[in-house]
Amino acid sequence: MQELLLDYLPILIFIGIAIVIGGVLLGLPFVLAPNNPDPEKLSAYECGFNAFDDARMKFDVRFYLVAILFIIFDLEVAFLFPWAVAFDRLVEGSGWQALTSLGLLSMFTFLIVLTVGFIYEWKKGALEWE
Repeated sequence: MQELLLDYLPILIFIGIAIVIGGVLLGLPFVLAPNNPDPEKLSAYECGFNAFDDARMKFDVRFYLVAILFIIFDLEVAFLFPWAVAFDRLVEGSGWQALTSLGLLSMFTFLIVLTVGFIYEWKKGALEWE
């Protein structure tokens, strides 16, 4: 049993060193960082608006369009990479048989939905910064 525990000793040492380094790096800014707050630094900042305005004020639609744009491109990368890695297993056969493959059709459907979202963003002007 002791031999089995000795096999895990390097892992425990590594975890211990990681905890010590992490603690030092988390505590170091409290010791070294200058502490001179002013009212501007202490004020809350959210979405470019003053935090003390009316809570029912309307937000600019560009905030939502940028969020949708991020989701479009983030999902595209998140789904295209594993699909590309497994492409040879998804598409079996060649020619027209490959076009009817479930893997290829599902990705074409996904890309069409992304393209429609991208066109919507473009028409709304989310890509134009003034």
